[in-house]
Amino acid sequence: MGIQKEMLNELKSNLIYKWYPLVIDKQYGGYFTNLAYDLSLMKEQEKMIVTQSRHMWTTSKAAKFLNSDMLYESALHGLDFLKNRMWDERYGGFFQIRSREGKLSDAEGWFEEKRTYGNAFAIYGLSALYGLTKNNEALELAIETFNWLEEHAYDPLYKGYFQFLTREGKPFGKNDSYKTKATDAVEAGYKDQNSSIHLLEAFTELYGVWRDEKVRQRLEELLILIRDTITHPKGYLQLFFERDWTPVSFRYAAPEIRDANYRLDHVSFGHDYETAFLMLEASYKLGLKNDAATLYAAKKMLDHAIENGWDASSAGFFDEGYYYYAEGECKIIKDTKNWWAQAEALNALLLFSKIFPNEKRYYKLFLQEWEYVKKYLIDHEHGDWYWGSLEKEPHYKTAPKGTIWKATYHNGRALMNCILMLSDEDSELYQSNDQFRELKSEFDDFINHWQKAAVQMAEK
Repeated sequence: MGIQKEMLNELKSNLIYKWYPLVIDKQYGGYFTNLAYDLSLMKEQEKMIVTQSRHMWTTSKAAKFLNSDMLYESALHGLDFLKNRMWDERYGGFFQIRSREGKLSDAEGWFEEKRTYGNAFAIYGLSALYGLTKNNEALELAIETFNWLEEHAYDPLYKGYFQFLTREGKPFGKNDSYKTKATDAVEAGYKDQNSSIHLLEAFTELYGVWRDEKVRQRLEELLILIRDTITHPKGYLQLFFERDWTPVSFRYAAPEIRDANYRLDHVSFGHDYETAFLMLEASYKLGLKNDAATLYAAKKMLDHAIENGWDASSAGFFDEGYYYYAEGECKIIKDTKNWWAQAEALNALLLFSKIFPNEKRYYKLFLQEWEYVKKYLIDHEHGDWYWGSLEKEPHYKTAPKGTIWKATYHNGRALMNCILMLSDEDSELYQSNDQFRELKSEFDDFINHWQKAAVQMAEK
């Protein structure tokens, strides 16, 4: 069986149709969150805006990709819960988390707090839903969320967005009178790469269905900010920043202080090559011509990850590295290999093999990555992917498959993109699905756009 057929089988039989319609909560609305190792529903079922929106996005995209009425209905199903349970009718914006019923939840200590990251994913999912259904409620809610972030989270002085928000939408940090009890409290007050790259992703999706000038302005602003400020000259994302975008770094601190703050100050290879793709997608959607600067930065990010984070002995990308004081070498500080980073690697490696066909290592590593995923991450017995590679963390064999942080977004998107890139006119979906042919044409245009930019980049 060829890789394209393997990936299609994995997408349909082992991922999408394992999750849907299983996670459709017909009693309270929205999507179930927590699945056990065998994909059975767990007792506790809190609902986080990030996960709910990712389910909406994945089903919206997969409905076209697989020409499925069930997935169409699954995507539309999530709208009511987002609009009537997760949206704050009093102050606006989406709560970070709610109970299964849509009421107050103490999970992760968020209570009624909001995060820009979560609201970004709401825009992402709602925009994709509108793209599928043309349901005006979805687009109106996406626009309302964008405007709410503009009013409450956007920094007009230094650009970018604040991440931590009270229920009322007021940004807060460690020194403010408001004190959070949330598990992410150590990050309070900083700007960060993660919310920034997913705002980029969300605004790209929104701009695709709503050609608003303010959205375009913010999207281009974020692209330049991520490319030229958040990304280190070496080719990796710096993680946290002061308000004026001064990087937060403990590289020169005493070892005990540095060791206690790795969360704020390390190299996350998966985020780097994921962002390489998201930047190319944003630039393309903006219609920027001959954007060699973005392609150069994106390629540098993937190359840096390959040169510093790739496991040459057994394949796959390590999770984290670190540049220590007075050392030019990036040392691996976390040699595990989680599911989402390996999924994003498949997408990035295959994409860059298409953009730079003369650089053979991208496709070679893509093939090795796929073999690694099949061997250590795909659960061939129960379905879905393990949280982490069994090569490194065998305990994940019996760990939950679904959580507030794990659904079908990363591996679903990676598989759909790879299938598009690997398909030809003789492939199953191309022959049977008009919508797939449209998606294939769009993705081919995306690749051709960047192939031309690559030629111009080489000539400079």
